[in-house]
Amino acid sequence: MAVTIDLTDELRDIRHHLHMHPERSFEEHDTSAFLTSTLERHGVDVLANPMPTGAVAHIEGAHPGPVVGLRADIDALPVHEETGLPFASRADGVMHACGHDLHMTSLLGAVFWLNAHRDLIHGTLRIIFQPAEELGRGARAVIDAGLADGLDAIIGTHNNPNYAPGTLAAGPQPMMAGCVRFHVTLHAEGTHGGYPHKGTGPFEAMSSMILALQTIVSRNTSPFHPLVLSVTEVHGGDVWNVIPAEAGFQGTARYFHREDGDLAARRFRQIVMSTAAAYGITADIEWDDFQAPLVCDADLTAPVVEQIPSYADLAPIMPSMAGEDFAEYAEVTRLVFAFVGSNGTPGCADWHSPHFVGFDGTVAAGAAFYANAALTTLHTLAAE
Repeated sequence: MAVTIDLTDELRDIRHHLHMHPERSFEEHDTSAFLTSTLERHGVDVLANPMPTGAVAHIEGAHPGPVVGLRADIDALPVHEETGLPFASRADGVMHACGHDLHMTSLLGAVFWLNAHRDLIHGTLRIIFQPAEELGRGARAVIDAGLADGLDAIIGTHNNPNYAPGTLAAGPQPMMAGCVRFHVTLHAEGTHGGYPHKGTGPFEAMSSMILALQTIVSRNTSPFHPLVLSVTEVHGGDVWNVIPAEAGFQGTARYFHREDGDLAARRFRQIVMSTAAAYGITADIEWDDFQAPLVCDADLTAPVVEQIPSYADLAPIMPSMAGEDFAEYAEVTRLVFAFVGSNGTPGCADWHSPHFVGFDGTVAAGAAFYANAALTTLHTLAAE
């Protein structure tokens, strides 16, 4: 029988407190202290945390079995909130614009229930409140600290405003994109703005590169394989009558299939280097393919998805070109993940917007997913 978890007044108050007091990545000290004290107040065994921020806890089931992690991210973004909510951020220029306050509250709701029902747990649950997801470095910090050691699987969620509260989407197909950061620095021969023929200015080359890079998606990859390459910042020069000796640009690439990420990297280098040579300049390229696509373990996910209709509405996955560092845990264990509906209103703001609103009702389905997925995954692992 599936677990259902109500949105209690306590959970609503927790969500509002967390939303009002957001903290940026690796600066979540007050958030971590609040989580720790809340866990302790509910009699949950809190473990020593070797990281400066975050919180780790432990639920030992009444019966022996596998070890499964439950993870929620805790950091906020450098965004000034413009929602007008009565519990809007009180931290100037910082906002839970990605809904991590909903993730924390959902996991707390599941932990309260699971800790009170240890007799149903065949194994051990490790609770991980992870810092710095927004930097793409938090999961790596958890792994490097040894907090993912010994996990047979790990379960995570991300709210999604494109679904209504009470809706979950999960499955074995790619859910969130692999992420690349790139930065190009062009080295030319600077000169007086009135004597361009005496230099090799970088701007013409940079313009050609940026236009040509768009053909990687349009002319090199299948339209059935999503790939995005976006130049998001250009820079160069600071004097009106000087052609600078250096300029550059940076941006991101997103992909769902490893072969597309590799192709994008190869064609990017070819275009930049050959264009630089054609203009008589040189180029340095940084291509940081720092995050893999998020793809769940098919064998563990299937029974979790099969159970969802008994406690929530199951919807098809709408893959996101945003990244999620939960994918990093695939290096050390098996993944189970779900999108949790958080708004669903037509035209609502999406993640990272100052107008992003996630509804309190998100928490009930999120908590139920954590609890049900934990019990089901422990059972599946024990039966393998």
